[in-house]
Amino acid sequence: MDNDQTIGFIGLGQMGQPMATNLLSAGYHLHAYNRSAGRIQELGPVGVTPAAKPAEAAKPGGIVVTMVANDQALEDVVLCMGGFGEVLGEGGVHLSMSTVAPATARRLADYHADRGSAYVAAPVFGRPEAAAARKLWICVAGASAAKSRVQALLDVMGQRVYDFGDNPTAANVVKLAGNFLIVTALEAMAESFTLAAKNGVDPGRFASLMSETLFGGPVYQNYGRLIASGTYEPAGFKLSLGKKDIDLVLQTANESRVPMPLASLLHDRLLAGLARNRGDLDWTALALGAREDAGLSAGS
Repeated sequence: MDNDQTIGFIGLGQMGQPMATNLLSAGYHLHAYNRSAGRIQELGPVGVTPAAKPAEAAKPGGIVVTMVANDQALEDVVLCMGGFGEVLGEGGVHLSMSTVAPATARRLADYHADRGSAYVAAPVFGRPEAAAARKLWICVAGASAAKSRVQALLDVMGQRVYDFGDNPTAANVVKLAGNFLIVTALEAMAESFTLAAKNGVDPGRFASLMSETLFGGPVYQNYGRLIASGTYEPAGFKLSLGKKDIDLVLQTANESRVPMPLASLLHDRLLAGLARNRGDLDWTALALGAREDAGLSAGS
């Protein structure tokens, strides 16, 4: 098997697991690492070599895909003792598909460049079911040669790739800006559905009208259905991770001097959800705050 058919894959959570499964189905062999080894076993015995530490997922000049929860986890698997950064070396490519700060992408891109390897940022839009169906939308940025090398992997995992140039930070800016738009839509739906419910209108019927007419699209159709029905479990994307992403939006906005008053409001709404122990619910559960503000119970 050639060098690019055997790759490292780090991070087998709700998103990483189906992405890795699709790569296996396409004939790739994975050197897989996850903090919980049981997730590796769930991939099955065919085409998977378990790695006891991140460094074992990499080989010199190869490709390593990462799909981890946050910036610290990403830096840990690359930079810390047992990380793969030093192993990847000359000619290697780190395909980073996590949602992280642009500043983190820049640090890691510089780190890899100093060692002759390349960093390609490729965060995704889509929930676990979209990952399983190979329907992710992927934002990519990085050196052209490195992007060309990982294109076949991206084609297996997503339905379309959007290229944002040579600077890896651009893809992460796009991802954060996109997630900000999603959370803004969640809050808008939460408030409008609450207004409908408080005045005797079935929020499900109202959601259907809006998503089938003025606001057609997956965010309003899929998330609107969850909010209108109060279905917040199982979580496709946890509220705690939504809070992390809004924090990154505000951090990036502060660094680039971009006022984002709506992001500050969303931060507070998500923080209130964490304070009420809703961090493991789907991020649509921020809608419960709007109901409570209106004097409605969470379930009514």
